[in-house]
Amino acid sequence: MRQQHHLSPSASIRRQRVAFGAVDGPHHGDGSAWYTPLALAADVLGVALPVVAVYSLAGEPRPLTTALVATACWTAVRAGHRRYGGRSRGVGEFRGLLATVHDWLVLVGLLAVLRVATGESSRLPSAAFALLPALLVTGLTGWAIHRHLTRQRRRALALRRVMVVGEAAPVEAVTARLAARTDHPYVVIGAVPVGGALGTSGVAALGRLPAGSAARESASSEGPVDDGDAVVAAAREHAADVVFVAPGCDLVGDRLRRLTWAVQDAGLSLVVATGLTDVARRRVTLANAAGLSLLHVAGPPRGGAEPALKATLDRAVAALGLLLLAPLLALLALAVRLDSPGPALFRQVRVGRHGEPFTMLKYRTMVEDAERIRPLLETVNDHGGGPLFKMRADPRVTRLGRLLRRTSLDELPQLVNVVRGQMSLVGPRPPLPEEVARYGQVEARRLTVRPGMTGLWQVGGRSELSWDEGLALDLDYADNWSVTGDLDVLARTVRAVVDGRGAY
Repeated sequence: MRQQHHLSPSASIRRQRVAFGAVDGPHHGDGSAWYTPLALAADVLGVALPVVAVYSLAGEPRPLTTALVATACWTAVRAGHRRYGGRSRGVGEFRGLLATVHDWLVLVGLLAVLRVATGESSRLPSAAFALLPALLVTGLTGWAIHRHLTRQRRRALALRRVMVVGEAAPVEAVTARLAARTDHPYVVIGAVPVGGALGTSGVAALGRLPAGSAARESASSEGPVDDGDAVVAAAREHAADVVFVAPGCDLVGDRLRRLTWAVQDAGLSLVVATGLTDVARRRVTLANAAGLSLLHVAGPPRGGAEPALKATLDRAVAALGLLLLAPLLALLALAVRLDSPGPALFRQVRVGRHGEPFTMLKYRTMVEDAERIRPLLETVNDHGGGPLFKMRADPRVTRLGRLLRRTSLDELPQLVNVVRGQMSLVGPRPPLPEEVARYGQVEARRLTVRPGMTGLWQVGGRSELSWDEGLALDLDYADNWSVTGDLDVLARTVRAVVDGRGAY
């Protein structure tokens, strides 16, 4: 599951200033040329030094030769999996600890094969122990680089300058998507529209290509239209690092092919936007047929091994949590009873997977007649733009309830719902029946998976998110969830709870 970062107002303004030329000074590239040598150095030192040290202390033969072979294999595995970046990937992209573990396991297997092939013999504990530091060094280095570049990009630094080519509508759609997020290294400096002029989005026009009919007339009288000269000239004049092509009716087939030739022959990076949005990379497979480049988009995981594994892990972890947290759960229940009149648990009907209603459990954080008072507060709903009801200063919340909400301890009884199979540890926010009654076809897609105790909405800002932002995160999860993504969300939930942002 990919982490999303929306622009702060200051970052958004600065990115616009960079795009429209208000930031003066020479262009220095994306500012991340140091990433590859630093990552490579960390990988080399993370394998070579421990192998030499462990083999020397253990009395193993040829420690320097072993270190050289292990280092060569480790860097080859990492390079083969494109961990050192590349022209087609965002520089400094951190794939997470699980990707590093995967690479490490490949390294261990490769060295085992080499040992058998060469007849080498050594004590296995020494060999395995010597390779373990590579996990820590590589993982921490990748994480640190990613964190640094993420902070830089939020400040509109370490960016790659992008020029977009295409018809007005696709160009403005691509530009708006790139400007709304900071989890990528791109900033649009302008566009070369095909045909009509750009709209009122503020994107600077750096040139113009003829529309399809005009291009065909020119081609019939003067030969093939050479769009490449105009695009390459504009890219060089404005120091663009990347040319984004947004294909449309007037920019397809042979015309698009000639444009890609010109851009690549000029030594510029080329990216073609497919039009797909919010589809995880692991769901997309590239194929060729009859000279066409085809993208096969796999459906969301709805059945099979991965959903079964998720359900098993959910119930096992929830049951273990109930067992280990039993004393805390009892103390919290007693505290709720003593703080204000009413039961310790709050039971409320929520809507689960496929629209099935269930009774969700929480510690009571409001006064006993909170539901009766709610209609009187609709006029001050902080989420007036959607069916969700939230108030930053809700008068119905008790003193202890504010603490429980701030720390998310009020949600611990939902472990019972997870054990029952009504909820998951990670998933969309569980909606109320009256919210679901107002759903359209798009919103109803949230109900294709079980709701979760936590999710992208929790780590993304919780109640500070607008209805549309929360819905977008839930739809992203419903279509692109994975077990490894769930582990990432659980880890980020700890930070979100400690931070407390949006908890009210």
